[in-house]
Order: sequence, then structure tokens, then C-alpha cells
Amino acid sequence: MTWQRQRLPDDHPPVQSGRTGLLLVNLGTPDAPDARSVKRYLAQFLSDRRVIEIPPIAWQPILRGIILNTRPAKSARAYSKVWTENGSPLADITRRQAEALAERLGDDVQVDYAMRYGNPSIEVRLDALREHGCERIVIAPLYPQYCAATSATVFDEVARIMATYRWQPALRFVPPYHDDPAYIGALADDLTRQLCALSFRPEVMLFSFHGMPQRTLDLGDPYHCHCRKTARLLEEALAQREPWEGTRFATSFQSRFGRAKWLEPATDETLLAEAHKGTGKIALAAPGFAADCVETLEELAIEGRDTFIKAGGTDFAVLDCLNTSDAGMAMLETVARRELSGWL
Repeated sequence: MTWQRQRLPDDHPPVQSGRTGLLLVNLGTPDAPDARSVKRYLAQFLSDRRVIEIPPIAWQPILRGIILNTRPAKSARAYSKVWTENGSPLADITRRQAEALAERLGDDVQVDYAMRYGNPSIEVRLDALREHGCERIVIAPLYPQYCAATSATVFDEVARIMATYRWQPALRFVPPYHDDPAYIGALADDLTRQLCALSFRPEVMLFSFHGMPQRTLDLGDPYHCHCRKTARLLEEALAQREPWEGTRFATSFQSRFGRAKWLEPATDETLLAEAHKGTGKIALAAPGFAADCVETLEELAIEGRDTFIKAGGTDFAVLDCLNTSDAGMAMLETVARRELSGWL
């Protein structure tokens, strides 16, 4: 039997098909460093049941009545300290990561980026990829360590959007890469490069990961274990390199919120403790962040520095995240090509 391509009617709408897409997803950011924009962003972020696991009937009155009337102004001041002419550092860096990855992968892959909360939204970007004819899409949450409050909520949102599509693309999700040799090697290479450019040799290298409530660990979330494994493997990789000889390594967790017990030790308390016991020189890295953002540029580089220096420290440096560094982009390409295998 011979199959012939059916000729479409003259009035048939144009259809794009046969392409492969890759969507980088990061946490999110307000549209502007002002209280109104931050309030809108926080309302979306803190209403996610994966982020705040308190029943809505108890949480929403607190959120709407207290938090959204007090926190946005404070957070807006923090964002204003790091905002650039290109807008949010997180959104700008993620956009540039997508552009650089597109160059590396070539015309076979349509690469885009989205924010889980705020703009550009996952829904808008998925719609755009489908309009470009992407029948196969890899979703790449830029969270090396898995957590339900980050990785799982990306899956939730994609599933919600997919439920509205009549013609659904095939999907793959990039898994956590906290112990991937490509990731550990990229961190070791880039942190060593930055250390060699410092004017001092740190006595302590502090790895600061975003904090999570202790309850997430108690409920079986692997995030804490993933962070600890990343820190252990990275310490082993760095300890083999001459510039790090004599440096002591430590791990902490930042960005506590609310009164609940969070993962410990806390980054701000660790900086105070190190200064009080005589540590004068600290370098700090945030290996859980794929791109610099308000948590690294303001909370660590500004607030963290003030905490350490006022407590008696003499030298303090926050090293850049992988961002669009050569090592970081090579790692993202490796991870992306692995998940795209068989589709290109």
C-alpha cells in the first residue's frame, strides 16, 4: 500500500510541528523593585501550597492581613540595592543563560526561559514553544538540589498548563543534578578561578544554601541531604587544588522566614560565630543557586558582609554563582544534551 501526503484545504490554518524545545525555569522575581510589584510577586509565591504547607484557611488570613502589608516594602528595598539597568539580576542572567545555551545547541533546539513566579511565566513560554512547533519539550528547573518547594512546584505548574492543551507535547524533566560530576567540576573550576583573583586567601570557605523549614526534612524531603552531598563532593574536589590548601570548609543555610525551626546552622549565625572565634578572612559561595539574585547579591554580599565585618572579620568575599561563566554554560550544555538524547 502506498501512502500519500494529504493536501491541506486552502483555508486550513498554518501548523508548525516537528521541533524540539528546552525551557529553563528559575524561581522568579518581581517586575520592579517597588512595594506594589513585590506584593504581587509574594502573593503568588507564598500562596503556593508547596511553599507554605499550612492549610490555607489558617495561612491566607496571615498572608493577606499581615505579611503582604508589611514585607513588600522591606523586600523592595533589598531588590532596589541589586536592580540593574537590565532589570532583575535573576531574570537577566537566566535570559542570558538561555541565549548562550541556544548558541551551543544550534538550530535543532528552540531554547527559552521562564520564571515559576512572576514574569515571564511558564504558561506564556510553553505556549510560545508550542506555537514554534515544539512537539517535544525538555523542562529544566535550575535547582541542582531537589526540594518539593522548588522542583516539584515546577512540575505542578507544567501539569496544570498541560491539562488545558488539546494537543500536548511530549515532556521530559531534568532531574536534580546535585552530585553530577559535570556540576561539581564546573563549581570547582569556577570557584578556583575566582579565588585566584581575590586579594586575600580565605581561612574559611562557606557554602551557603537556601534554607528550608526543618519540617521538610522530617517529612522526607531530600533537599537537606542533597545540599550536604553537594558540599561534601565540592569540598573534596576543591581540596585537591593547590589554591585551596589550608582553607577550612563549612556549610550553612540562609533566608530564614517566620518562627518555625529551619535547617541549621544558619548562615548569619555562622558568620557571627566565625568572627567571634577569630576568623578574619572568609569567602562564601552559594552553590545551590544557578544564577545570582537578591539572596546572593543583597542578603549575602551586603548583609552578610556587614554582619561579618562588624563582628570583627577583616576580609569577606561572596563568589559569583555559575551564571553564564564558561564552566557553568558547559555544565548546562552537558545536562541539556543528556536529556535531549534521542530527540535531536
